[in-house]
Amino acid sequence: MEFAHLTVLSLFCLAFVGITATSSEEDYWQSIWPNTPLPKTFSDLLIPSGKTNSLPIKSEELKQYSTLFFEHDLHPGKNFILGNTNSVGSIIRPFTKSRQGVTDSIWLANKEKQSFEDFCYSPTAIAEHKHCVSSLKSMIDQVISHFGSTKIKAISSNFAPYQDQYVVEDVKKVGDNAVMCHRLNFEKVVFNCHQVRETTAYVVSLVASDGTKTKALTVCHHDTRGMNPELLYEALEVTPGTVPVCHFIGNKAAAWVPNHTADNLCVM
Repeated sequence: MEFAHLTVLSLFCLAFVGITATSSEEDYWQSIWPNTPLPKTFSDLLIPSGKTNSLPIKSEELKQYSTLFFEHDLHPGKNFILGNTNSVGSIIRPFTKSRQGVTDSIWLANKEKQSFEDFCYSPTAIAEHKHCVSSLKSMIDQVISHFGSTKIKAISSNFAPYQDQYVVEDVKKVGDNAVMCHRLNFEKVVFNCHQVRETTAYVVSLVASDGTKTKALTVCHHDTRGMNPELLYEALEVTPGTVPVCHFIGNKAAAWVPNHTADNLCVM
């Protein structure tokens, strides 16, 4: 299956939040990308230092991050049920047992066994480069430094609330080796921005069982040597390092990729 490259503004854009605060963080954003609203995904980074909020990723939202499937599953008409998946037959189904998932935000669901320091200062996975950031300025500086340019764009999912069953409507390739910034599931506001080599990002158009249309940021890992072998075998009956494995990215995360068009930051 050949995927079309994503090139037009109208296809998909992050949800934006109207923030009226004149914080230095937002001013810094505007100094780099004038007249560009701050993506809603990053609005938590404007919470004043020292203050906390409730856990950002609710239990029902964890399913957005932990749906595993093969790259060849990305085609119109494919059925998905969100959750730790077991790919049997034509529908991607939830696991029969509760498992931790493959992305940072899900690993941190087991918060009583892992602290912020444990995660952010732990060794990286194979072929991964990661940085924990707790301010908008730090994130901006990190991604600009990584790409060596301000000509970049941020892409995120907008899963519908309380909807777990979806059918694929369309698939568009975003790019390779994106920098992912995940909100970690702590009350303290911190994002893990990391790049895992040998990955491809897609935007998948989905239709929920109630007819709601949504978009899902999706990442396919071509190097799976660092993934949980027990999880991969239960989900897909494969072992790490054998075949590409994909998963959705939930609403509290975004992918930064080069912007090769003349449009604004939000080019989806």
